[in-house]
Amino acid sequence: MSRVRPLPDPDRFPALDPAYVIDRPALGLGADQPPPRILLLYGSLRRRSFSRLCVEEAARLLQRFGAETRIFDPSDLPLPDQTRGDDHPAVHELRALSLWSEGQVWCSPERHGQISSVMKAQVDHLPLALGGMRPTQGRTLAVMQVSAGSQSFNSVNTLRLLGRWMRMFTIPNQSSVAMAYKEFGDDDRMRPSPYYDRIVDVMEELVRITVLMRPHATQLVDRYSERREAGEKARAEDPAAAALPSR
Repeated sequence: MSRVRPLPDPDRFPALDPAYVIDRPALGLGADQPPPRILLLYGSLRRRSFSRLCVEEAARLLQRFGAETRIFDPSDLPLPDQTRGDDHPAVHELRALSLWSEGQVWCSPERHGQISSVMKAQVDHLPLALGGMRPTQGRTLAVMQVSAGSQSFNSVNTLRLLGRWMRMFTIPNQSSVAMAYKEFGDDDRMRPSPYYDRIVDVMEELVRITVLMRPHATQLVDRYSERREAGEKARAEDPAAAALPSR
């Protein structure tokens, strides 16, 4: 059972004016092949989830801009610590998708002035370190939120804080869609509006920054503390091991 959601109508853009679209927004910034790998997370299990619909709009745009996308379906994700040792297929798949990704998009509804529990549970299932790998460190991140009422930035601010804590590079731009129920038609597609235009802006920027950072990602997250920790562990396992080479 795959928890990667299929993307409906991936090539239809009713709210996008093609006269102003740059299909390869990262051209000239670095190698955009293979396509940047972007994981998208949303924060509601409602049948008509506006955070999911916004993520789907973002995924269509990212694909048009040359990225490869995967949308994680959290519908059977357990609560953190609910399953012993986090041994659950949904947890394993979420972590594998995060390791696969070069960049991510997080979109949460605002509930009681904060991100949803569904959104937080997904982030809480992503450890800083996993078997010598780091599922989030060095990835780019775009944050978005949807609100039932007037425009707010509480959720995107919290997502930024979480992204920093997860050692991700959160891009400057962001999206906050107010009264989201008014922004989608009966076909679940977003209507033309400044809110949609902002999502286009954010996805353009995410692709650009992901491609720009791609050749430098390893160097940007190279830390003295981690090199020292790895060296001490190696010496403890093999006291005769030579010191780590200088850089």
